[in-house]
Amino acid sequence: MMYVILIAGFILLIKGADFFVEGSSSVAKKLSIPPLIIGMTIVAMGTSLPETSVSVTASLAGANDLSISNAVGSNIFNLLIVAGVCAVFHPLPINSETLKRDFPYSIIAAAILLGFGFFTDEISRIAGAVLLAFFSFFLYLMISSALRARKAGTASAEDEEIKLLPGWQCAIYIIGGVIAIAAGGKMVVSGASDIAKSFGMSDNLIGMTIVALGTSLPELVTSIVAAKKNETDMAMGNVIGSNVFNILLVLGIAAVISPIAFTTQNCIDTLFFIAVSLLALCFCAPKKKLVRWHGLSMVALYAGYTVYLFVR
Repeated sequence: MMYVILIAGFILLIKGADFFVEGSSSVAKKLSIPPLIIGMTIVAMGTSLPETSVSVTASLAGANDLSISNAVGSNIFNLLIVAGVCAVFHPLPINSETLKRDFPYSIIAAAILLGFGFFTDEISRIAGAVLLAFFSFFLYLMISSALRARKAGTASAEDEEIKLLPGWQCAIYIIGGVIAIAAGGKMVVSGASDIAKSFGMSDNLIGMTIVALGTSLPELVTSIVAAKKNETDMAMGNVIGSNVFNILLVLGIAAVISPIAFTTQNCIDTLFFIAVSLLALCFCAPKKKLVRWHGLSMVALYAGYTVYLFVR
């Protein structure tokens, strides 16, 4: 039964996020908000809604270890598996702005998280507020970049993809999406915790593996399909942007609601994420792209770290 609850929760999270993004984007378009801004805010946040729901629900339920491990585990999965698998299929380019701004920002965000956790053994409400402040600044940078691109006449994929829906349908999508996300998050936390207890596994291990994989499914499926179609221009930027959101927005909100304990395992996982981020940055920097051997190396690193998670 707990497996059914877990799978049903993942389905609700993923579909709920899809409906919420589609409804919100349509409303924004009706209000004449530029598509670039919609893509850089609503759509970008939408990919992190599953992680947000799970981490906030875990924080409220007192399963704090699951909260941090879900966010950090999703980031490791996004970088090593989502980007790595895409690079195996097709060279994965990264634009200059993502390379110079977003990638370093994701590493800085992880370093800030590690600093708070290492020196205080928790992510306090004040630390959560600091993370949200850094997120607000990142959002400002994204919107400024989008406005410059719009002024320069640069096209965005979101321009054509945003559907204009009737008002009643937007309302149903937004309200239904929020309900599905909230319910899905509660079911995932409940199912994952029950599975962890039945096998004697820690919440950290479940969060770093099963929950991280489940909440990252939208990014994985979308990126692999794009790679197969050779439509990879935005894939790396989306991965890095999602990683920034997961640390600053997801954990920021969760910590403000309830302080999160930061364990030695969380410290090791965050250090590993910083290390592989630096490695991927070194891979990308010379030619502004990831190639097949980079991708294979990243997938191998994830496999090795997963083995370590099960034996530690």
